[in-house]
Amino acid sequence: MEQKAINAIRMLGVDAINKANSGHPGIVLGAAPMAYQLFTEHLNINVKDPKWMNRDRFILSAGHGSMLLYALNHLIGYKVSIEDLKKFRQIGNTPGHPEYGHTDGVETTSGPLGQGISNAVGMAIAETHLAARFNQPNFDIINHHTYVICGDGDLQEGVALESMSLAGHLGLGKLIVLFDSNDIQLDGKVSLAYSEVHKQKFEAMGWHYVLVTDGNDLNAIQKAIVKAKKETEKPSIIEIKTIIGFGTSVQGTSKVHGAPVGFEEAEFLRKTLSWPYAPFEVPAEIYDHYRKKVTLRGQRSYKKWQNLLKSYETNYPELFKLYQSFIKNEYDIKLDDFKDDISVQKDATRNISGKVLNKLSAKNLNLIGGSADLTASTKAKGADGHYSKENRLARNINFGVREHAMGAIVNGMVLHGGLKVFGGAFFVFSDYMKPAIRLAAIMHIPSIFVFSHDTIAVGEDGPTHQPIEQLAGLRAIPNLNVIRPADAQETLAAWKIALESKTTPTCIILTRQNVDNTAHSSYEGTAHGAYVISKEKNKLDGILLASGSEVGLAVETQKVLSQAGYDVRVVSMPSHFMFEKQTQKYKKEVLPRNAKTLAIEMGSPLSWYKYTQHIYGLETFGVSAPLEDALEHFGFNKDKVADYFVKKLA
Repeated sequence: MEQKAINAIRMLGVDAINKANSGHPGIVLGAAPMAYQLFTEHLNINVKDPKWMNRDRFILSAGHGSMLLYALNHLIGYKVSIEDLKKFRQIGNTPGHPEYGHTDGVETTSGPLGQGISNAVGMAIAETHLAARFNQPNFDIINHHTYVICGDGDLQEGVALESMSLAGHLGLGKLIVLFDSNDIQLDGKVSLAYSEVHKQKFEAMGWHYVLVTDGNDLNAIQKAIVKAKKETEKPSIIEIKTIIGFGTSVQGTSKVHGAPVGFEEAEFLRKTLSWPYAPFEVPAEIYDHYRKKVTLRGQRSYKKWQNLLKSYETNYPELFKLYQSFIKNEYDIKLDDFKDDISVQKDATRNISGKVLNKLSAKNLNLIGGSADLTASTKAKGADGHYSKENRLARNINFGVREHAMGAIVNGMVLHGGLKVFGGAFFVFSDYMKPAIRLAAIMHIPSIFVFSHDTIAVGEDGPTHQPIEQLAGLRAIPNLNVIRPADAQETLAAWKIALESKTTPTCIILTRQNVDNTAHSSYEGTAHGAYVISKEKNKLDGILLASGSEVGLAVETQKVLSQAGYDVRVVSMPSHFMFEKQTQKYKKEVLPRNAKTLAIEMGSPLSWYKYTQHIYGLETFGVSAPLEDALEHFGFNKDKVADYFVKKLA
């Protein structure tokens, strides 16, 4: 029965990929036994409550093998039907790579290699932190594992190695990775590009390493997983030697990695596996087997946990209320509470952000995060000390110089549930985080990314550290709210918007240099994406449109133009994303179509052309110089901007 159950996974995968004429059958055929053993003997899930907080998390980091996951999720009773499998890689329920929120039983959007295993590190961190917060003697209401299946490709990606390095350092003992080690990748043998010794490498990174020499040996796989679960001080990686495309005539070659095997080969495989059934046909006894081994076992675990939670509520009512508030993840941020923090006349928005974050952290115990070795500069620091093996309750995560991993780990912690999570870095290094930011937007999860040092005003560090194209690039990502606040009030507003977001990640872009507080800046205006921050006096001769520190420059320019006889308004646009969600009436009120408009931003002009053809921006990289000299060099002062307005628009 075990072999038939494994072959059901294999054949559903092959049949679906053949029908789609697209997909990756190699990993489905090779890794089916390890996936079967994990699901039937270890994984605790409830298919009727996919969001059960104390479920084990399973991540298929090798997301190209999505039919492995879809076949299993179908067999164990998630809402993945045979019809869904027949429509694999078509518009519908079973996309080419697993998509969070799209297909039942999928924990994260994986496929870009290295991201899934990095998300899993975040989930494992979240589990330890929540367990430390809520568990009491005999009441382990948070107590689950995070499991991963990855391939050779995952472990060559830099993001995976960054994340695994941090996981080893933090001793995440409930993180277990099953490594489908088949020595083949798309271009041929792994040895063409890789010669490291896995055991030495991962043990040096603080991981517990186990080798299984035969990927079809269920008993050996079982012993390895049991051994990994007993190792509570280190994350575990189980290298399982498999044969890619097992059972086909091209097994063990790259030919079976990323292309359908075809219908003739599928018939050959049916004979090899002694599988006498038609495509997409699965005997009832196999469904019964999975129901007993996975579905019902998971439901028993779920009921046991529910009873535990009821007793927990009785014994620890205050902790239970706190637990519920974590799960709901709802915020009611009262702006008046922050009056003292934003009442300064002049300060860098990164400093204001740090003050706001400190107060938010004191009031909201589920707010957690940190920076990539830059907390002194970004001010994006968590509360209650440094999170570590010894202090799981601490809320400042030292990500180290691992921006790419930080983005993916933040996403994983958010996906786990119960926490609001942020990561911080210099804005120019958002480039290193772009894949994770993009995936947060695809998944509609409210991760928060805090970026300081936002323009050429970085100064002496020069062009390598001065963002130019980053704002335009991030603004181009669908479902990503990029907020660049002009002053203290807008910075507070940005944090309120980010924390209250449910389905959209937020990037908060902050200055290194001090900026003036603007008299009429507001939360309401920021929440609209753009608003009139300094009105014209009588008639509208034009508009100065800006974001961030350039709003202050625009206000100063407005004064110069007024003395020259031009009556202009200043519009602050902290968020293009939120402005585009407003009514046409509101948009026209703020930016009348017939008004001559000059956009001002110390970066690429590309994202401003939808609002005006006139942009005072930068088409070159920055320069190494004190910030005043850098601004003067590029003409970002009130007189030159005013002169440009008069010559080009007046």
